[in-house]
Amino acid sequence: MNNPPKISIVTGAGSGVGKAAALALLSAGWHVALAGRRLETLQAVAEASGAGARAMPVVADVSDPLSVQALFGTVVQAHGRVDLLFNNAGISAPGVPLEDLTVEQWRNVVDVNLSGMFYCIQAAFRVMKAQTPRGGRIINNGSISATTPRPNSIAYSATKHAVSGLTKTASLDGRKYDIAVGQIDIGNAATEMAAPMARGVLQANGAVAVEPLMDVAIVGQSIVYMASLPLEANVMFHTVMATKMPFAGRG
Repeated sequence: MNNPPKISIVTGAGSGVGKAAALALLSAGWHVALAGRRLETLQAVAEASGAGARAMPVVADVSDPLSVQALFGTVVQAHGRVDLLFNNAGISAPGVPLEDLTVEQWRNVVDVNLSGMFYCIQAAFRVMKAQTPRGGRIINNGSISATTPRPNSIAYSATKHAVSGLTKTASLDGRKYDIAVGQIDIGNAATEMAAPMARGVLQANGAVAVEPLMDVAIVGQSIVYMASLPLEANVMFHTVMATKMPFAGRG
């Protein structure tokens, strides 16, 4: 007897960590709804995967709760259920002193990284608790910044710290619905967002230093591992980082 298909949603799937996760899940046999704001980039990822109909681009803006509802409605209409949400979409603000950050820049980061992540968790809960078989898994992208900030990163770091609160609370509230909620904290994966690391970035002591990077495909492998567990087990917090990046200790 064939196993039923596994249905996932990856937000921010058009580039970076989201793209790596989507490609890894598709390679592992999952059906993946690739969600993001730009259809052409999502289509490019789908085509690169070679997964055919198992890769479904869906235009969505996680900062808009109606867009999130439409995303989940599209996936449920196509597949009948959602087994996995990789809650990945996120943005950063310019690296300026906190007193120079504009209100608009602050709100943009909060709208995507915090509110958007909540909207997706809420939509996933509504689907996962009602489907048969019941339950599913949510993996939030927390980032190393969920525990340790960089200089001039107050909006990004504050929202990523808040993601840890979302993860813990949703993990607690999901128990009664067989929904497992975990978080992946990623450090220095080689993506467009992390490209400045290779040129040198500001350190806590005021120096500028080049930082090591790891292949972003390693992050995809981590997502597949977390997603492969039975719902009776949960990786609640998983840190994957370039081994020699400054994080533990003093640098």
